[in-house]
Amino acid sequence: MKIRQLNEREQAPMELLLLADPSEELVHDYVKRGYCFVADSGEKIIGVYVLLPTRPKTVELVNVAVSEEQQGKGIGKQLVLNAIQVAKSMGYQTIELGTGNSSINQLALYQKCGFRIVNIEIDFFVKHYEEEIYENGIQCKDMIRLSKDL
Repeated sequence: MKIRQLNEREQAPMELLLLADPSEELVHDYVKRGYCFVADSGEKIIGVYVLLPTRPKTVELVNVAVSEEQQGKGIGKQLVLNAIQVAKSMGYQTIELGTGNSSINQLALYQKCGFRIVNIEIDFFVKHYEEEIYENGIQCKDMIRLSKDL
């Protein structure tokens, strides 16, 4: 597997990005404004993440997704660790992210990669998404904000 930045001639892998964020409008917006990285396995893209500059010296990891048939193999962790290294090499001092209160596996992964919970945005997904989101039998309502110093 090789992780590389998507070049400007390539289309972002929307089917993967929509696995992590069901809002096509939001995904298109932050892909356009951010840096999209993909994990290639042979000729196939099996993972993706997007880094979005937010404030001076701060970047947000706004999407991490792995194709369903490749999940559970440690690819998500490799993507998160790569995002941390790329952000550091770009001169950022802080990397942040947000995930749903129902994203139990993702919360564990991010904390294993050194992120700390810093805030909770109550009802974020209720206010910003038209359809209800459920994961692990839990309605996704709140955004858990995490941060890591680089």
